[in-house]
Amino acid sequence: MASDSWDTFSKYVMLDKTNEDEYSSASDENSNLLAAIETGDTAVIHELRRFPSAFREVDSNGLLPFHRAAMQPSGKVLEAVLASSQPDMEEKGWNGETALTLAVQAGLEENVRILLEHGALPHNLNSKKESPLLLAVRVRSFPMVYALTSHGAVVDQVCSKRWTALHEAAKVGCIDILMLLLRRGGQVSVKDYEGVTPLGVAAECANLEVLKVLIDIGADVNAQSCKGESVLMDAAGSGNPDCVNLLLENGASPNLASLTRHLPIHRAAFEGHYLVLKILLSVTSKRAIIESGQSPVHSAADGGQVQCLQLLIDRGFDVNNLLDRTISNYYNDKRRSALYFAVSNGDVTCIEMLLNAGAKPNLDPLHCLLVAVRAGRYEIVKMLLAKKADVNCYFTVVSDTIFPTSLQYCLKDEEMMRLLLNNGYNVDKCFHCHHDYPFNMGLPWKDIYAHRPCCVICDGENKIPFCDFISLYCLVHLSGRVVLILLDYVNHVPLCSHLRCILEKQKEWAEICTILNNPRSLKHLCRLEIRKYMTVKRLRNIIIMDSFPPPIRNYLLYK
Repeated sequence: MASDSWDTFSKYVMLDKTNEDEYSSASDENSNLLAAIETGDTAVIHELRRFPSAFREVDSNGLLPFHRAAMQPSGKVLEAVLASSQPDMEEKGWNGETALTLAVQAGLEENVRILLEHGALPHNLNSKKESPLLLAVRVRSFPMVYALTSHGAVVDQVCSKRWTALHEAAKVGCIDILMLLLRRGGQVSVKDYEGVTPLGVAAECANLEVLKVLIDIGADVNAQSCKGESVLMDAAGSGNPDCVNLLLENGASPNLASLTRHLPIHRAAFEGHYLVLKILLSVTSKRAIIESGQSPVHSAADGGQVQCLQLLIDRGFDVNNLLDRTISNYYNDKRRSALYFAVSNGDVTCIEMLLNAGAKPNLDPLHCLLVAVRAGRYEIVKMLLAKKADVNCYFTVVSDTIFPTSLQYCLKDEEMMRLLLNNGYNVDKCFHCHHDYPFNMGLPWKDIYAHRPCCVICDGENKIPFCDFISLYCLVHLSGRVVLILLDYVNHVPLCSHLRCILEKQKEWAEICTILNNPRSLKHLCRLEIRKYMTVKRLRNIIIMDSFPPPIRNYLLYK
């Protein structure tokens, strides 16, 4: 009988060709043993007890036959391996897993029971710092959790990031397992390394039934994490209105701010949870919102949540409310308005809603218009200009220039340049410099045609004139085309010696000379005068401009 069994297992090496490479470095006995484990041939396993070394060889994954048996669905295979050898129950494979953690992760309840009965320790962690009990909860196996706790598994054992089995139960939402853990000594107040309680986990995962159980046994509904985020904020982030209502009914405060001064109402607005936001609007105090230094409008705009943004506007929230400076300073661009968030995100819908609700485009240190120009967003630039965005604004942190900043961001984009120039960009400032005139000289340059000041000497040596800016190595090749475009929007301007030196090397120099050395056309001069007396406000007014015949309108707009 024994010889018959021995004869049969010689075929197992050929049964699974996919494992040939894995077994190639193993002894014949070990290869036969692994084949028998995979096929469930317990007779061969018992026969191979004559070769103890076969049970101590590891495969390419660093696993012993014992580990392999723990992952097989038949408990008889595992019992056969245990009976045929005396393995170290806590030995780990190269992946850091014990036989018990492997069996738990595979969901093999019978194997878990067998290993525990043979002395496997229920509290030994794997290399990821996960306990068998935590893994059993993760796979939602009540029998395995029961077996582990019956054999001494510690319910509040701290695993990776101080996460416990109770946290995991709150996450997966298994009420039976949760109740078992609580009966076996689980503490509802236990916190992970971020200071989050099981109640906070349940709220974040929107597990309503778990919330009810934990609240009923006394969990703190106003517990806050290390970041100051309350359980209600976690629930607001989940978007489940039932969880939010349950917490509020049991005393959760909507006015607890996090370390970043966010309230639950901010989280709901940012995540776009409309129903939760409606609930929180009725219970959050105005004082708490003011003290937070930020409006829910900021959060809705930042998250691009159109419905929530409209709800806040309809409820009378000020779209021009500014971030507190202490919060604004956390951003590199020092942003302050809700409109800036929308523009920064390129969110056309939110931008339109905010502008129509009265949002002002010039409230931020780095103007919204500059952000849109730099991003090349023509539609957004047009929307902002239509709402009186300052085309001649400055942002001096990077480059303190004499000429308005927006031109810096579109020198390679003629369409964007003309969009700005058509809407009142102060082109004259591009021809202000100090190269040929001393700073303290009292007389400005004179326009020989209009008999009025054309260019003013710059106020300080530290400001960068256009001629110096365009002479940068990365921009100088654009100088000819840019100056030609700028000349379309001015009468007569002198070029300083520095700018002339740059332009003389450009292919457009001949055309520029023709313009500068000859009187400007009457058509050009008339357009400048008409645009001057119409003012930028009227030029931006679509209704007014549409009242002109198309040829006149196109003429005034350089089309």
